[in-house]
Amino acid sequence: MAEFGEREPVGLVIGTEDSTPLLFSVGLAPGQYLQLDDVVTARRGVPGVGEVTTSGVVTEVRARHEGATFGSDVFLIADGVLPAHVQEVAEVTTTRVDPECYVPPLPGSRAFRATGDERARALYFDQMEKTVAVGLGRDGEPVYLNLEFLDGTRGGHVSISGISGVATKTSFALFLLYSIFRSGVLGTRSLNTKALIFSVKGEDLLFLDQRNTKLVDVERYARLGLPAEPFASVGFFAPPVPDDPTGRPYVTGRTSGVTPFWWTLAEFCRGELLPYVFADAEDERNQYTMVIHQVASQLKRQAVEVGEGAVSLGGHTLRTYEQLVEYVSDQLTDEELRRDWAGPVTGTGTINAFLRRLRSSLKPMRTLVRGDLPLLAGREVTTANHQVTVVDLHNLPERAQRFVVGVVLASETAARRRPAPRACCSRCSTS
Repeated sequence: MAEFGEREPVGLVIGTEDSTPLLFSVGLAPGQYLQLDDVVTARRGVPGVGEVTTSGVVTEVRARHEGATFGSDVFLIADGVLPAHVQEVAEVTTTRVDPECYVPPLPGSRAFRATGDERARALYFDQMEKTVAVGLGRDGEPVYLNLEFLDGTRGGHVSISGISGVATKTSFALFLLYSIFRSGVLGTRSLNTKALIFSVKGEDLLFLDQRNTKLVDVERYARLGLPAEPFASVGFFAPPVPDDPTGRPYVTGRTSGVTPFWWTLAEFCRGELLPYVFADAEDERNQYTMVIHQVASQLKRQAVEVGEGAVSLGGHTLRTYEQLVEYVSDQLTDEELRRDWAGPVTGTGTINAFLRRLRSSLKPMRTLVRGDLPLLAGREVTTANHQVTVVDLHNLPERAQRFVVGVVLASETAARRRPAPRACCSRCSTS
């Protein structure tokens, strides 16, 4: 890395605007330029501390005529009538101060475009033990994230912003997953690291295992240390076509490789899934939420599976979600039975509030909770069989989407918390 004295500065820290430890501006020298996201460094001496390097990222660049007063002066300047000078100023937001003595860069200090190790230090790449490539900067150099802030070691959250409706956020999220899986940063953990994706905006994500024929920037992947390939292990799930007795998946763009998913009435009752039908089942401010859990408990206790996921309740065989809702309604409107199904002190108004919301779920939920379809092996949504699992929800109403997300996440969380089976002897533990 070249020292400051061996390089030409890109400009000087200006003195017409305040320079602070967190924000300063650089006037560009003739023949130099800075663009957004470029990394800039400046140095100054501090008594008792030594040389302090302030590094930052360009967040704004302005160009103006110095010497002009009115907007129309630009024409006089262009004709040579009015003298003026073009000046470009880059605003720099500080990313790192080394050592951590937070003093402002002094006006007149030379500013340099950071490259190589200097750029890496400015962006803290040198302190990341496990880096994940997230793309190339405007300077064409890789940009990294610290895996420890993604995998839960020091945090487990990422916020992605972008323009809505043009799939920028979705595309970046998928690239981030791809980079995590294919960069080798996970090591042996890659075998047990899974991604669960809920798709709500069309069928594009049903082709993650297919090569992109329009991809031309293969060399950019190489610069990030990534192969330009599709996801290697992907499972796809979609809800069944409404009113179709075969249970085929409700997709149009892909004809194979998509597994339909639904929950049988027996699974719905046995797993106490009724609360996931309601958006506010855990809100204690609503009295009817007590009825939700009471009814779910009764369904679990009384329902008996009778084949193909149907259930028998009170001597009646129920094969559709509509029949289940009507049965629950009959129990809650019967003066003798409502005590067991709604609780001993539940009023009529509370029960009616529950029934209104339950009946409103008939249309969105009738496709997902079934007892009239042949049982299909592998229809349970799970991440156990693939590294990436895509659950297509775009054909479902919002209420049904919430149900799927809630039930699947609860199931996956329970599976992760379940202890691994222990070997009964040394022979059983040998792989």
